[in-house]
Amino acid sequence: MIVIYGIKEKLNPIKERLSDVIHGCMKNVLGMPEDKRAHRFISLDKDDFYYPGGRSDAYTVIEINMMAGRKPETQKALIKALFHEIDSQLSVAPVDVEITIKEQQPYQWGFRGMTGDEANDLKYKVNV
Repeated sequence: MIVIYGIKEKLNPIKERLSDVIHGCMKNVLGMPEDKRAHRFISLDKDDFYYPGGRSDAYTVIEINMMAGRKPETQKALIKALFHEIDSQLSVAPVDVEITIKEQQPYQWGFRGMTGDEANDLKYKVNV
């Protein structure tokens, strides 16, 4: 699951395209299938979103929650792909994007009535 935060006046007009960019990177770098998109957009009023100095109102936070298993170089490749594609396709500069990857053990994920370590029919690889 991916959660994206930003100021609503900047985030709302681009959220569909941003979702496409994020999912494209997830597919290209992690091998996620087309139908495995789970994005949540949190559009905030400007007075509800404090962010570091030197950033514009386009400042966007992307939190990626995933099962543990991806190699550090794979995670770094994902982050770099996101910076590049968001800048080139949406003109949001890397200085205005913050990305965090939060990993949880497969047994800490619950979906389709089971835990992640019980799932043996995933259409993608976790250990990449």
